[in-house]
Amino acid sequence: MVAKFASCRSHLEKGLLLYDPISHRSLAHLAGIHPHVNSKALLAVVLFCLGFPDQALAQSNAAIAEARRLAHPLSLAVTLGVGAILLSLVEDDAALGERADRLVVVATEQGFLQWRAHGTILRGWVKVKNGDVTEGISLLRSGLSAYRSTGAEIWMPHFIALLARACEIAGQVEEGLTLLDDAFQVVERTGERWFEAELNRHKGRLLLRQGHSKAAEELYRKAVSIAAEQSAKLWELRAAMSLAPLRRDQGRRDEARDLLAPVYGWFIEGFDTQDLQEAKALLSELA
Repeated sequence: MVAKFASCRSHLEKGLLLYDPISHRSLAHLAGIHPHVNSKALLAVVLFCLGFPDQALAQSNAAIAEARRLAHPLSLAVTLGVGAILLSLVEDDAALGERADRLVVVATEQGFLQWRAHGTILRGWVKVKNGDVTEGISLLRSGLSAYRSTGAEIWMPHFIALLARACEIAGQVEEGLTLLDDAFQVVERTGERWFEAELNRHKGRLLLRQGHSKAAEELYRKAVSIAAEQSAKLWELRAAMSLAPLRRDQGRRDEARDLLAPVYGWFIEGFDTQDLQEAKALLSELA
């Protein structure tokens, strides 16, 4: 996934418009998956990062439905897996649990080792969020190990960040920071920068827990800058939501409001999501 989400969206949407189910039917045999449903699944993640969560979820559901209609197991695994990534970003834990379970079933039946590991990682995250932290971390670690053994690296920064967040929940802040540094190394090695703003925000949160407010503020500012450069409005909102309370607590309430209000005001959908509800509540507090 390229760093500029708007450009990525444009390429995916053009590809979807050019796709002809009859003349391009053989592409599924060459690529192993139906490129049409794969593009829809990836477009859903791009739309979410751009700040269109409702459109993202609709696109993801459409991709999964089409893969089921085509009765093509690998395409179904791909759409379930990428759709589960989306749900982990949305933080819809109930829906994520169901989708991760379905992915593991399909991947196990078909012998898709990468996608089974993918589902195991997300199953582990759901367990952590549901309070079973020890078992969840165990699944996250085993899933990551199995995923690496396949040679796959795509989505790895996000997966490592999930384990880092699990360690944070378990009170293992130092290990969380070490894991995030590992994720940054993957970003530099592979160029997979779609999650870079979030990695900076997560690291800032951990440093803030250790009392390093200045270092945390620098990382939050960096996250805002990266997100703005990528046109990733959802990441920009989350970064602003992390930075604004810090400025409020420093007695800089006007700066906090002026930072968050324009980002929140940009959104035209997704107002029932956790991100936008929390942003609205913080703005009301700062008003």
